[in-house]
Amino acid sequence: MKGVILAGGLGSRLFPLTGVTNKHLLPVWDKPMIYYPIQCLVNAGIEDILLVTGGNSAGDFLKLLGNGKAFGLKHLNYTYQEGEGGIAEALGLAEHWADRESICVVLGDNIIETNIQKAVSDFRASDGGAKIILKEVHDPERFGVAELDGDKVVSIEEKPKAPKSNLAVIGIYMYDGNVFEIIKTLRPSDRGELEITDVNNAYIERGTMSYEVLDGWWTDAGTFESLHRASNMVHEGGANKL
Repeated sequence: MKGVILAGGLGSRLFPLTGVTNKHLLPVWDKPMIYYPIQCLVNAGIEDILLVTGGNSAGDFLKLLGNGKAFGLKHLNYTYQEGEGGIAEALGLAEHWADRESICVVLGDNIIETNIQKAVSDFRASDGGAKIILKEVHDPERFGVAELDGDKVVSIEEKPKAPKSNLAVIGIYMYDGNVFEIIKTLRPSDRGELEITDVNNAYIERGTMSYEVLDGWWTDAGTFESLHRASNMVHEGGANKL
């Protein structure tokens, strides 16, 4: 399995900090934000990693990370997303590199306390399809929300006014090689972007979506409030055994 980290976008919710650098290079406690998704993949046994970035600070990732030696990696791959076409569009840039292998995708501003080693192992042993990671939250209307029926995911609704559960879909996804064909069938949403929720719902319609519920805490770091919360959580409890 290969790993893909999506670290593009303009980070407009964190302006003016992002006026001079990419959001994912901002500090979360004592390390750059991008360190956490890389370590998340490495802790899960994934060492073939592609970083998708964009904007005017893309070269700074190479300066900071090089070939990933700080994480015990022999090589780190990079590609560039022009503009803001959405998460699914950014993932589509990984098609040639992935070469039909299964992939684990981590959004660059997602930080977790524990690790996803079990979820990755389970997916590797499965017949393919897709897997999402869920987390119980007190404000599900802010996220993509999963509706479950036993061990099946029935649907995912983006930022629902009346959530059908309190299980948020966090920014960690696993897909088989069919994901890129699904991306090619998508149409832009009202935001003008290709949405990852549409990818996930396509797998649900095929009956090949599975899930696991994350232990420990999780947060994104895409707003001033969540960036502050992420720093506090890392300081108090650590993350990914960095």
